[in-house]
Amino acid sequence: MSQPLDVLGGITAEQFLSEYWQKKPLLVRNALPEIAHILEPNDVMELALDENVTARLIKQKDKDPNQWTVKNSPLIKGDFQKMPKLWTLLVQAVDHYAFDLAELWKKFPFIPQWRRDDIMVSYAPQGGSVGKHFDFYDVFLVQGYGHRRWQLGQMCDADTDFIAGQPLKLLADIDVHFDEVLAPGDLLYVPPGLAHYGVAEDECLTFSFGFRMPNVTDMMDRVCDKFSENQSLKNPLIDIIRDQVSRAGEVTENELAYLKAEILTQLQNSIVLDDAIMSLMSESKYPENIPEAEEIGTGDLEEAFDQGYLIQLEPASRLLYSDQDDQVLFWANGEAICISEQFTPFLQQIADGQSVALNQNLADEEILEDLSLLLNESILMLIPTEQ
Repeated sequence: MSQPLDVLGGITAEQFLSEYWQKKPLLVRNALPEIAHILEPNDVMELALDENVTARLIKQKDKDPNQWTVKNSPLIKGDFQKMPKLWTLLVQAVDHYAFDLAELWKKFPFIPQWRRDDIMVSYAPQGGSVGKHFDFYDVFLVQGYGHRRWQLGQMCDADTDFIAGQPLKLLADIDVHFDEVLAPGDLLYVPPGLAHYGVAEDECLTFSFGFRMPNVTDMMDRVCDKFSENQSLKNPLIDIIRDQVSRAGEVTENELAYLKAEILTQLQNSIVLDDAIMSLMSESKYPENIPEAEEIGTGDLEEAFDQGYLIQLEPASRLLYSDQDDQVLFWANGEAICISEQFTPFLQQIADGQSVALNQNLADEEILEDLSLLLNESILMLIPTEQ
């Protein structure tokens, strides 16, 4: 049994996973006090104007607040002129731009990294909202600035009806059974499918730590991509033994069974399936946010030994591993990567969210070559330790 966690209000990770995860909400007061004022409203407004940032500007009409408009990025200063009273700005992947914010993923070590989506920030003046809705993913809503009132309602699913004619998937109403105001540092866990409605009590910032599952369609598409790379599979199949004549327009049950069996045989190839799924899950959701690295060689790394550098994962990149047949295999940003056995335990630590000191423990030539490669591909990054 692990230790009680402040971020979970003093319960253990095991208790949270068994009682709350994907089941019911959890409110924790002052769960993440360090998030307060990491970003100010002006920071979010400025970030939203960056042409590379994914953002949405959501407005409600003054004369009819039930009528909504949505403007997707890129946003310009003119989009913020003649604003209505009620509006909200959503900026995706702010953890790629604010390293202090990215560090807070470490507060959720009990959820695997491959489930992470991104950290979105919602800015709104008093009364601002994105309406009554639900999501298909898990989210920890953390108040970073100001106050927001949250109401939680019924469980919804793919068959739930939305209000017609709106640019957002909005619910007509929710059956409120939770009504609380969150202050800076407060956390609210909302499981998938639970209707929720957040309204700014004053000028506020709310951070959404999202955890999403892949869908079957995306996984099947990736499997097909992997199979399409195998040239031998593009050759026509050998025909079945034809010991009797069938009707010209008919595909017989025996023929269908044979064709389906050939497909299923390929789907039993666990190596292809593993690579397809791992490459999909290790893809960066916002690859355009991955910075271009300055070229660094093994000699540069040796010179930097013991100068106070830490190695950690680049926030916009994704690094995963899987232990298969007593061999640890790695994927990063959608590609399988080859790593020496000596570097494997260090890279596992980094993938698990830890930092590794750049020092003589990494003096092996193969380790330095691996490290140089991953730094130059912006999978990893070097940061100076605090003095």
